[in-house]
Amino acid sequence: MKKVLSLFLSFILFVSCFSVFCSAEFSEELDCKSAILIEASTMKVLYEKNADTAYPPASVTKIMTALLVFEALDEGRITLSDKVPVSENAANMGGSQVYLKVGEDMTLLDMIKSLMVASANDCAVALAEYVYGSEASFVVKMNERAKVLGMKSTNFENVTGLDDTTKNHVTSARDIAIMSAELMKHKDVFNYSTIWMDTIRDGAFGLTNTNRLVRFYNGCNGLKTGMTAKAGFCISASAKRGDMQLIAVIMGAPSRDVRNAAASKLLDYGFANYGLYSVLSEEMAPLKLTGASERELKIRHGDFSALLPSSQLHNVTYETNLPDCVAAPVKKGDAVGSIEFFSDGKPIGEATIYADGDAGRITFGQMFLKLLSSFLMIK
Repeated sequence: MKKVLSLFLSFILFVSCFSVFCSAEFSEELDCKSAILIEASTMKVLYEKNADTAYPPASVTKIMTALLVFEALDEGRITLSDKVPVSENAANMGGSQVYLKVGEDMTLLDMIKSLMVASANDCAVALAEYVYGSEASFVVKMNERAKVLGMKSTNFENVTGLDDTTKNHVTSARDIAIMSAELMKHKDVFNYSTIWMDTIRDGAFGLTNTNRLVRFYNGCNGLKTGMTAKAGFCISASAKRGDMQLIAVIMGAPSRDVRNAAASKLLDYGFANYGLYSVLSEEMAPLKLTGASERELKIRHGDFSALLPSSQLHNVTYETNLPDCVAAPVKKGDAVGSIEFFSDGKPIGEATIYADGDAGRITFGQMFLKLLSSFLMIK
């Protein structure tokens, strides 16, 4: 009877644990063609639906447009104070716009603001022409960048996402998440993507963010919306609470409200059920050094982060793996050991321990002086 009772209780415990695990999974059917939820620093996927199927992305395209502009800024090829000229091609863009006029020049800062806040198609084209000479050349760079990032379901034909005349301007929810995470590495993008209302032209023209979640969702810090008859309603919605940055992508929703609600539900699910365990790089106790004029080697471990179910965040343990000593020569950055991290006894990753300085091999002359110094001190 005791064995039977024990087996029965074990079975009940297993079923209850399995039920709790299942209840944490996102099971609601979203009213959209495709979707994905990821954590940005680890790129861990928390939910996906048709995530690799290619669809028209509408103005979510402008995430890649913005990425190339921010990369050009980082390279020093352009500056925020630059005056960007407006061509006839840019001024004639339809859809969302700030009504640029041929011959008008606007600062690059206001162009980016208009692109990110108001989804201005005319500014997207003007920026493309300014950075790479023409929209066509810019599109070539967009597709090249997409390949480098591993965006396997993407083909861009323009910088705006307007698709009345396009033949194969498509991307996938997963690819949108990839380029969104890459854009957010440029922290200055949040100076624009978090704006709810602002103005350009010395206050004469008002801008209102097309992403309503910026105002109405706790922690939302971007990123980009889109809508055309062909694409439906799309969004790459980013939100940060504490250290955790989530990205929810919705493609092909039937309305703005359905799109926003779907993105909010995915973000709610992520924040409610997961957390980011992270350790920042830090100096450690020095390691004994042999074969060098110095006796000790400065060392430090690298950053580490892992996305875990909320219930496991306080069950993380670690083991430090270091030799008793290390022999010279050693260069700064050389790996000398590691810290392994475990959650509930299962490995979740490791941080490298590396030399925090150079240590050259001791020369004969240095060794002789060292021995002489020791001898004189004894005397």
